[in-house]
Amino acid sequence: MTHAEPFADKLRHAVASCAGAPVCVGLDPVFERLPPRLGADAPDPVAAIERFCVGVIEATVGVAGVVKAQSACFERYGGAGFDALRRVRDAAGAHGALFILDAKRGDIGVSAEHYAAMAFGALDADALTVNAYMGADTVGPYLDAARWGRRGVFVLVRPRHPRRPAQQTARLDSRATLAPPLARAVAALGAGRLGACGYSDVGAVVAATKPGDAADLRARMKEQVFLVPGFGAQGGDAASVRALFDAAGFGAVVTASRSVIYPRLDAGESWRDGVRRAAGEFARTVSSAAGVA
Repeated sequence: MTHAEPFADKLRHAVASCAGAPVCVGLDPVFERLPPRLGADAPDPVAAIERFCVGVIEATVGVAGVVKAQSACFERYGGAGFDALRRVRDAAGAHGALFILDAKRGDIGVSAEHYAAMAFGALDADALTVNAYMGADTVGPYLDAARWGRRGVFVLVRPRHPRRPAQQTARLDSRATLAPPLARAVAALGAGRLGACGYSDVGAVVAATKPGDAADLRARMKEQVFLVPGFGAQGGDAASVRALFDAAGFGAVVTASRSVIYPRLDAGESWRDGVRRAAGEFARTVSSAAGVA
């Protein structure tokens, strides 16, 4: 895949290559949860999580055209973890999957430029998640890095929060929450960065666990692809995401991690077969909600 093509178009093609299933598999490897041959019995945790993630990618070829790696799961192991992350990214590319780095970077200025250089230079990620709490300057360095081509940036607008999202739902003097003005800022940042598919390279992270908020934010961000966490183990379901898709079944990519990569195995089923089965069930559920099943 070439980075000269707008990210939104690459994302649309990746979804189309998997029968239109707008899904992403989250790679959140936890050493203690790996299959027995890779986990407790493995002498090298970094090698084990790398083999596991590559195995998940291989098991979901043709089912999910996008993977999202949780950077913290690799960063905790230092340089060896980063090297493993880079090889996982290479495996995703080799199997035709887009690679999103879920790092939620949130600094500004020169620091953001360094983070962008890591994500889009050293790692060669197709997209990155960004926290814009400090303002639009947080996002600018990623969008201005023209020499890295057309990459994607997903800005946290209404992410999942399991208990008390005090900051996300705090009321301003106007009684509005923080999410609508942030949505307007994201829409403005994405203007003029559209692909042929009609969506922007600047997307938004909007959780499946707050369907009422998500529907309101969709009305405010018509050109943004939504990256939608919180499906499956976190409580989101087909009804939660139905309003996020356009008439063609695009406009959002739903992500699931634990429910796919750590499935309950049937008798005699290998962990790879279990992952593929769980990914297939997830893809069919989301495709039905998107109207492409």
